[in-house]
Amino acid sequence: MKPATPAPHWHAEDTAQVMQHWQSSDDGLSQHAAAERLQRYGRNSLPQPAAKSLWLRFVLQFHNLLIYVLLAAALGTLLLADYVDSAVIFGVVLINAVIGTIQEGRAESALAAIRNMLALQATVIRDGERHDVDASTLVPGDIVLLQSGDKVPADLRLLDGRSLRLDEAALTGESLPVSKDFAALPAATPLAERRNMAYAGTLVSYGQARGLVIATGRDTELGRINAMLDEVGDNVTPLMRQLDQFARWLTGATLLVASITLLLGVYWRGHSWPDMFMAGVGLAVAAIPEGLPAIVTITLAIGVERMARQRAIMRKLPAVETLGAVTVICSDKTGTLTCNEMTAGRIVTRDRQLRVSGVGYAPEGGLFHDDAPLHYGQHAPLDALLRAAALCNDASLQHVAGQWQLSGDPTEGALLTLAHKAQLPLASLQHSLPRQDAIPFESEHRFMATLHHDHDGHRLILLKGAPEVLLARASHQQLEHGIAGLELAFWQQQAQQLAGDGYRVLAIAERRQAHCSSELDFADTEGQLLLLGLVGMIDPPREEAARAVALCQSAGIRIKMITGDHAGTAAAIGGRLGIGDGLRALSGSDIDALDDAALALAVRDIDVFARASPEHKLRLIAALKHNGEVVAMTGDGVNDAPALKQADVGVAMGGKGTEAAKEAAEMVITDDNFATLALAVREGRTVYDNLKKAILFILPTNVGQAAIIIAAILFGVALPISPVQILWVNMVSAVTLALAFAFEPTEHGVMRRPPRPPQAGLIDALFVWRLAFVGALMVALPFALYLWALDGGHSQALASTLAVNSMVAIEIAYLFNSRHQHTSALTLRVLGGNRIALWCVAILLLLQLAFSYLPWLHTLFGTAPPALSHWGLIAASGVLAFLLIEAEKALLRR
Repeated sequence: MKPATPAPHWHAEDTAQVMQHWQSSDDGLSQHAAAERLQRYGRNSLPQPAAKSLWLRFVLQFHNLLIYVLLAAALGTLLLADYVDSAVIFGVVLINAVIGTIQEGRAESALAAIRNMLALQATVIRDGERHDVDASTLVPGDIVLLQSGDKVPADLRLLDGRSLRLDEAALTGESLPVSKDFAALPAATPLAERRNMAYAGTLVSYGQARGLVIATGRDTELGRINAMLDEVGDNVTPLMRQLDQFARWLTGATLLVASITLLLGVYWRGHSWPDMFMAGVGLAVAAIPEGLPAIVTITLAIGVERMARQRAIMRKLPAVETLGAVTVICSDKTGTLTCNEMTAGRIVTRDRQLRVSGVGYAPEGGLFHDDAPLHYGQHAPLDALLRAAALCNDASLQHVAGQWQLSGDPTEGALLTLAHKAQLPLASLQHSLPRQDAIPFESEHRFMATLHHDHDGHRLILLKGAPEVLLARASHQQLEHGIAGLELAFWQQQAQQLAGDGYRVLAIAERRQAHCSSELDFADTEGQLLLLGLVGMIDPPREEAARAVALCQSAGIRIKMITGDHAGTAAAIGGRLGIGDGLRALSGSDIDALDDAALALAVRDIDVFARASPEHKLRLIAALKHNGEVVAMTGDGVNDAPALKQADVGVAMGGKGTEAAKEAAEMVITDDNFATLALAVREGRTVYDNLKKAILFILPTNVGQAAIIIAAILFGVALPISPVQILWVNMVSAVTLALAFAFEPTEHGVMRRPPRPPQAGLIDALFVWRLAFVGALMVALPFALYLWALDGGHSQALASTLAVNSMVAIEIAYLFNSRHQHTSALTLRVLGGNRIALWCVAILLLLQLAFSYLPWLHTLFGTAPPALSHWGLIAASGVLAFLLIEAEKALLRR
C-alpha cells in the first residue's frame, strides 16, 4: 500500500488547483479510477495495533526480581523434597500473578477509540451520480457531500456550500462551531483557523457543502494523531519506579546476607550443606515481603473506590498514587475550567452597562445596573436589544429531565437565555412580530438578519453580528430618550474592552421600514442601521474550578491552561481563575518558534498556552517533564489523546469527552469538573501516605524474621521459625494488619504541604532507623521466648509456636505505633480511629488461635498448642514492644 503524498498546504491552494492536482472534476471520479486509487492508497481506516494476549500479560507478572528469588527458593525446597514449603511458596507467587493480571487494563484501547471516530458511511459523487458508500472506500480525489449531522469521513478541501459550520472541538479544542468558507488561505494559517478545510472525525453542526478528499486513513489529521499516540510509550509511575528500585536493593541485600549466613553456618558452626541451604531459603523467604504486591494492589483499589464516590473513575490502579506526586496540572479550558456553555455576561447600551448573573443555558439569574436589578420593560434601549436578540435567533431551549438543553447554535442559545433572565415575553413577541424572511449567518458577511412584520404591515429588520460589520452599516444609536448619530469611537472602545476581558462581542441592531415587502435582501442591511448595543458572551469559569485551582496552588501544585482557543480569551479566563497574570499567553506559533531548551525555560514562567495543536501539547508535556515535574493533563478531544497518554496522569472528561480521550487517560472525571480533580489529588496523597505506612509496617517484620534465623545460626540452635511458618506470618499479617492501612483516613493538612519530590525514594533516614529498631525488637523478644521455652524443657514445636505468636503480638502493637510516624499512639483517636484496624486485629487473633490449636495445621506448620499461661508472656512481649516504640517516637519528637 502506497501512502498519499499530499501537498504541504492544501488550504493555501485555490479549489481549481486542488481539483487539478487530484485529477478530479465536478462529476467526481469514475468507478474505475476510484478502484485503482483504493489499491494505490489503501482503505480509509487506521492501522490495527497488535494486542497483548491475556496469557502474555499473565507471564509478564513473573518478571520481577523479588519473584525470581522466591521461585529459586521454591525450586530449592522442591529439590530437597520439602514439598509443603515448595507448594506454599509457589501458591503465594501464583496468587500475586493473578492479582497483577486482573488489574492490568487494555493498553492499546485508545487507538481503537480513535479508529471508531471515522465515519461508517459517506455520500460521494462518482461518474456524475450520487452514491452512499462505505467510508473506508473513499480515496483522494473523491467529491464528498456533507450536510447537518454528518461526521466528516476524511480530510477535505471544501469546494462550495451554504452556511457550513463544523464542531471541531474534538480536534482543535475550539469551543464554538466554526463557520467555513472556501477561499484560499495563507500557508502559515494554523489548523484551528483553516476555514476552508474539513477534517476527519469532526461533525457538521449546520449547513451543507461539497469537499474534495485530500487525505484518507493514516494520512489524515486523525491518522497523524493516531500515529503520535502509538509512538507515546507507557509511563512508569513514581511509586512503581520506587518499588523497582527497592526490589533491586532488597534482592541484593538478601542474597548477600543469605550467602554469608550459609558460609558461616557450614564453616564456622559445622552445620551440613542441606541444613544451611534450608536456612538460606528461610532467610530469603523471611526477607522478601510476599504480601507487598497484594497490599499495594488493595490499597490502590481502595483509593479507586473512594475516588469513584467523588466522580473520578480510575482506569489504571497505579495512577491513583501518581496523583499524589503531581507537581503540575495542565488543564484544558473548555468544559473543565469553564462550563462549556456560552453565557451572556455583559450588556452595553449607550446609556448603561449591565452585568448578567447566572451561567449556562438555565434561565437562572438576572440583569443588574450598579447592583440594581433590571428587567424587560424598564429601559427602552435594553428592551429593543433583548427583543432583537430573542427574535433574530434560530435556537430553542428545552427543560428535559431537570436540565436545560440547547438545540441550535451556542451563541444564539446564550441570547435566548439572556432574554428569559430579563423576563422577556417571548411567545407574545413572536406572535406580534412574526418572522417573514431571514439572511442566515455566513462567514463571508458575518451577520444574521431576520425580517418581521407587525400586524399593521410595518417592516422590522433585526440583525446581530460582528461589531466591526454592524458598526460599518450603522448610522444611528439608540438612547434612553431617543435616537442620535452613531458615536463610532465610543462603540469601538467598548468592543475592545469587552474583548480584552475575554468576551466574544456581538453587536445588535435594527432597521424599521414602511413598505410591506415580505422578502429580505442584502440591500436592506447595507445602511441606516440603528445600533442597539453590544453583548459580551463568554464560556464562564466554573465557580468551583476557581476554588479548586486555589486549593491546588496552596498544595504547591502549579496549574497551566492549554487550550485551542484564542490567546486573548485564554489569558482573560486564566486571569479570572488565578492562572497566569491575565495578560500573557503563549500561542502555538510562539511555541513553534522555540527550540526544546527554550520551551523548557518558557514553561517555568508562563501558565497559559493558546491555539495549541496535538504536537504543541506533546512538546509542552515533554518540556515540563524535562524540568523534573510530575504532570497531570486534562482533556476531552481526540487532539488531547497523545498528551493524555504522555502525561504521568491523563485525566479525561467523562461527560462531553471523546472515547479516544477516555481510553488514552488513566482517569475519567464523570462530571467534567476541575474541582473533582483537586479532590482526586487529595485522595492520591492519602493513598501514598497509606502505602508508605503499610511498607514501613511490613518490612521490620521481614527484617526481624531474617535476623532471627541469623541469630539462631550464630547461637548454634535450631531455627526458631521455619520457612513455611515465616510465609504464614507474612501472608496473614499482610491480609489483615497491613490491609488496615488502606483504610486510613486522610491526614490533617495533606493539601497544605508541597508535593513530594519526584526523585524522593521510599527509604529515608527515619525509615532505615525505624526498620532497624523495630526489627531488633522482633528478633530479641520472640527469640528470648523461644530460648526460654527450650530451657524449660518444652518441645521444639511449642517453642516455635510461642516465637511465632510473640512476633504476631509485636506486629499488632506496631500497627497502632505506625498509624502516625511521629505523633503519639497513646490517644483514643489513634487507638480507635480506624475501625477496620480493630476488625483486622480480631481476625488475626482468630487465625493465630487456629494456627496454635487446630491439629491439621500442627501437621502443616510443625506447631504445638500453648498453655493458657503462655499467652500472658506472648501478650507481654507485644505490650513491651509498643511502649518501647512510643518511647523512641517521643525522643525523636524532642
